[in-house]
Amino acid sequence: MFKFAAVVALAGALFSGAAVAQPAKPTVVLVHGAFADSSSWNGVIEILRKDGFPVVAAANPLRSVSGDAAYVSDVVGSIAGPVVLVGHSYGGQVISTAAIGHANVKSLVYVAAFAPEAGESVADLAGKFPGGTLSGALAAPVKLSAGGVDLSIDQAKFHDQFASDVPAEQAALMAAAQRPVTEAALTEKSGEPAWKKLPSWFVYGTGDKNIPAAALGFMAERAGSKRTVVVEGASHVVMVSQPEKVAELIEEAAK
Repeated sequence: MFKFAAVVALAGALFSGAAVAQPAKPTVVLVHGAFADSSSWNGVIEILRKDGFPVVAAANPLRSVSGDAAYVSDVVGSIAGPVVLVGHSYGGQVISTAAIGHANVKSLVYVAAFAPEAGESVADLAGKFPGGTLSGALAAPVKLSAGGVDLSIDQAKFHDQFASDVPAEQAALMAAAQRPVTEAALTEKSGEPAWKKLPSWFVYGTGDKNIPAAALGFMAERAGSKRTVVVEGASHVVMVSQPEKVAELIEEAAK
């Protein structure tokens, strides 16, 4: 009788433990956009890691949509288990392409990001609604020996244009470390986007001068956003100035 009771108790403990065991959390892959780098996600990464999420901040090459998406696709393909794919700005176009063909990508999050339809480019969408002032804030283009040009934001105009709600000292560091993007990448047309098949979430600020809020709202509605968070007064780098709001939405998408 004692042995039987002990076996029953042990079995109960094992099944009870299995019942409360939590599945592994998905890996969050963060893809920065033009004029930024992976460090722009630092505040968001800190929160996600604290909450138990594995995180990879991919170094987006910013050379071409097809090439950049292929690289991010390779990163996603190296990850075992589910993935939440997050893109900022031009990175939104990249994740819209990179997610295709990956069954482990469960959701997309667009952070002040482009979500083009097939046949659209970043340049097309940036000019679709009034209010963007990026063209007047660009530095002189850098001619590339292989052809084409690199574009960056004039460091003296970076704070006001790109990161107006970030402290000036921090914005100056971001301006000096910004990653340029090729003009060809901004004009390359998208293929069929992943947001047509995957659930998506959007967050952006009303103070965005790179992509007008009207354009961001239009893309969110068109993509059937599960939830759209609009942060009053936030700049184009809402993930830098408001990492809590961005991380919260990513964690919602991860569920």
